[in-house]
Amino acid sequence: MELFQQGMQLLMHWSNFIWMNLGLIIGIIFGAIPGLTVILAIVLFLPFTYTLGPIQSFMFLLGIYCAGGYGGSISAILIHTPGTPHAAATMLDGYPMCQKGQARKAMNIALQASTFGGFASAFALLFFAPQVAKLAQKMGTPEYFLVCLFGLTIIAGVSGKSLIKGIISCCFGLFVSTIGIDPMTGSTRFIFSNINLYSGFDLVICLIGLFALSEVLAKSKKSAVNAKTHGLSKTDTGKISKAEYKRMTLPACISAVIGIIIGIIPGTGASMASFFSYNVAKSISHHPEEFGHGSVEAIAAAETANNAVTGATLIPLLTMGIPGDGCVAIMLGALMINGLTPGPNLFRDHGPVMYAIMIGLLFVNLFMFIQGKYLTGLFAKIINVPVSILTPIIVIFCYAGAFSVNSSTFDIGTVIVFAIIAYVMNRLDFPTIPVLLGLVLGDLTEENFRRSLILSDGDWRIFASSPICIVFLILLAVTVATILYGKVKAAKSTQGVSQNG
Repeated sequence: MELFQQGMQLLMHWSNFIWMNLGLIIGIIFGAIPGLTVILAIVLFLPFTYTLGPIQSFMFLLGIYCAGGYGGSISAILIHTPGTPHAAATMLDGYPMCQKGQARKAMNIALQASTFGGFASAFALLFFAPQVAKLAQKMGTPEYFLVCLFGLTIIAGVSGKSLIKGIISCCFGLFVSTIGIDPMTGSTRFIFSNINLYSGFDLVICLIGLFALSEVLAKSKKSAVNAKTHGLSKTDTGKISKAEYKRMTLPACISAVIGIIIGIIPGTGASMASFFSYNVAKSISHHPEEFGHGSVEAIAAAETANNAVTGATLIPLLTMGIPGDGCVAIMLGALMINGLTPGPNLFRDHGPVMYAIMIGLLFVNLFMFIQGKYLTGLFAKIINVPVSILTPIIVIFCYAGAFSVNSSTFDIGTVIVFAIIAYVMNRLDFPTIPVLLGLVLGDLTEENFRRSLILSDGDWRIFASSPICIVFLILLAVTVATILYGKVKAAKSTQGVSQNG
């Protein structure tokens, strides 16, 4: 309770709420415009947090992260194009409601469901994270290495169709993380006598190239598509009846639990949560025939689940240093910039700050509801902004953000190189998220692995020397077995379809 009060005092500063609301506006805009992603928004604006304190910077980034989930539903409902991948489930019933002249109601349901899911996730973070942190404090170097190794299994969930390509991408990220000075011996690695590489590649610089500038290159090859928007009807009040609220209550509650559970598991993500909740809601509904034709239960389930993931993904990040998804992995940089290293000791050494961040997530969802309620019409118009106007603005932000990190033109060149690498990878269907995971977890994995072997004088049995180690070894074995089984099953089903064809 004392930490809770101290956290509340740290949070109650006007600057925290200004940055929070600014992040929410940016998140909704980037989420609403098809082609612009939440990851892109976080990468572009991460350099702006360098001069901010830990609470201000995290409130800003959490605002972008949470609002992006809701923003994706706007274009999904109005123009049948999900602004974010997890809004695809919302599109299945949101757009049919829009065609019936009920766009405002569909957006109102999406907003309220997103807010409900966000609050549920924030409370889960507030109550579960400190307990998980207490357990994490009992972990030593070998346990932490196994946690990092378990975190690398996330690549299975973000590798797309080819696990092999995902592993190759992750290995590239791990290689890049080794460039610079060896943390154990102090010798240089792969710098080729270039003094700019002594400290390695800055994570933010790599992210701007991998995700922001590469998106611009990718869009330059695509022709603009003029999507038809139905707009908001003046006769559509957006009012939700009591009967509809009653129908939405159960699927929303179940979806909140599903979203939280899936969010805690690294590498799963909001897309899985939204579609899984959509299917569960359909199976328990008394009106399954309405699904796909404008069901209020379907929209509520999908939007509740994808926002219930947000706070839950922070639990493994803050307590064990494992990023739950790509967005959270990038936000890891904001913590480390402020001297807050995610892991077992974070709650012990910076308890008030952690509680301020967790309480702040409740306010993020509150202000997201307020902005969505009163600025829906404005956000609905943003989806019609031409790509030809957005592209040069994004490029300027990329270069300005890269230069602001170290005031170095070398960083601008690094961004261009990583953008070209990401562009080539995308053309060859190699996923870029595993590269990010390799960059984020590479240093931690290497340091804890080598320290463990030094402590044990080269004895590998140290990685099975405690109950926690054994638990994570079992989890690793089960996870790898599940991944391999799923891939083998998918390969057999594909082979069977081709033979029948």
